[in-house]
Amino acid sequence: NSIKAANEFGVTKTMKLAGLLMFINDVHSLGLKATEGMYLTDGWYWNQSPESRAWSRAFFGKMKRMPSMLQAADYSAVTHYLKAVDATKTDDSDKVIAKMKATKVNDFFAKNGEIGPDGRMRYDMYLMQVKKQSESKEPWDYYNVVQTIPANEAYTKLADSKCPLVKK
Repeated sequence: NSIKAANEFGVTKTMKLAGLLMFINDVHSLGLKATEGMYLTDGWYWNQSPESRAWSRAFFGKMKRMPSMLQAADYSAVTHYLKAVDATKTDDSDKVIAKMKATKVNDFFAKNGEIGPDGRMRYDMYLMQVKKQSESKEPWDYYNVVQTIPANEAYTKLADSKCPLVKK
């Protein structure tokens, strides 16, 4: 509602809006007319690569909507876990976690993603700008990637971490 109000009061004529916690489903619900030009950060976009498009179209076939980063991240995480179980031939959590941390995540969701000693998955993030209606070529085609934020810049450095699992 605040986005629609900003448009109605003319705020977007002089300023660009930034969504602090916004997903593609929110853009879809609000529509491109209300959201065009907005900035937001996201860790994934369904239309960013051939792999992400293929996975997303399969998801759309079942769910009748495109996935957000949340659904994609969940699927990627579960798949990474199951591959570690298969590789270690056990469900012993210590062995599986060690394998997960030793194996980079390279799938439709992330390239060279890593699970750090603190258990946090680190992967590139993206500054997105919502497309103008005239730029959108198909349903759910909402974002332009403005900038890639490398994983080593997007997350707290391990040396600065307050997590007790991180040995300094």
